[in-house]
Amino acid sequence: MKVLVTGGSGFLGRGVVAGLAAAGHEVTSGDLRVPGGEGVPGVHHVRLDVTDADAVSRAVAGHHAVVHLASVVDPDGMGRDAAYRVDVDGSRHVLDACVEHGVGRLVVSSSGAAYGYYADNPVPIAEDHPVRGTSAFAYSHHKALVEHLLADARREHPQLEQVVLRIGTILGDTVDNQITALFHRRRLLAVRGSDSPFVFIWDTDLVAIIVRAVSDGPTGIYNVAGTGTLTIDQIAARLGKPTLAVPEWALKAVLTVGRTLRATRYGPEQTGFLRYRPVLDNTRLRTVFGYTPELTSAEAFDRWLAGHPDARA
Repeated sequence: MKVLVTGGSGFLGRGVVAGLAAAGHEVTSGDLRVPGGEGVPGVHHVRLDVTDADAVSRAVAGHHAVVHLASVVDPDGMGRDAAYRVDVDGSRHVLDACVEHGVGRLVVSSSGAAYGYYADNPVPIAEDHPVRGTSAFAYSHHKALVEHLLADARREHPQLEQVVLRIGTILGDTVDNQITALFHRRRLLAVRGSDSPFVFIWDTDLVAIIVRAVSDGPTGIYNVAGTGTLTIDQIAARLGKPTLAVPEWALKAVLTVGRTLRATRYGPEQTGFLRYRPVLDNTRLRTVFGYTPELTSAEAFDRWLAGHPDARA
């Protein structure tokens, strides 16, 4: 198949592009960053700005499937409006181009964050729960808006097959992100009275899931996470570090002052993320999509920690 991958030069994109090429697909990697030097055999790189509808249309033309990974995880520094243009407008452009050019299948990397951070989220949370997002968090809000676009497209353009992956926290040998930065701190922060459980997915498992989604995997919406969870206390024990459990009201006050003084970019809304992070149920991934991650959440964290001994106390 001819497959276009948006965001193909990102951390996840590089693995997906290589995995699709290894599976025998003819891959076009579209990204603002085009790598130089000798590339992966069977992969063509093009410069692609998903905020440019015409450029997206040209890039999509002639492909059988599109894997849409381009998004902004952390809008800090670029501004929320710019992140919206990438996340939401960019996804709309990809959808429109897929319909225009008769693409057979669209695979989209969504996120568990699309559910939003709410006290009434069930634990664990399954795919039939409403996608509400949380407006205070750009990433969560945008992922929910994109999912609404996808839902509209499923009704209006059923000929375009969709596989929507609501992904948990990704770990891998070379992963360095906002979440792993928390594990390097001297103490792990938690809201008193909350377990703050994490679900993790190892990067090679995620790549295998996306490769399957492109070709023979069934359509639908799937939570993507390793089986099981790790609480913040369990993570702290593995790191040999203490947990600092703070009452929510006190943490909100500290974050409010810190943001006002520009001592931190996090605000009082952060307590919602710490307390109500969606705990993804991967039953549908295993039983319907037909893929059981090789690593559980605990095994994924342990493997990450084995490669990052400097995170230990």
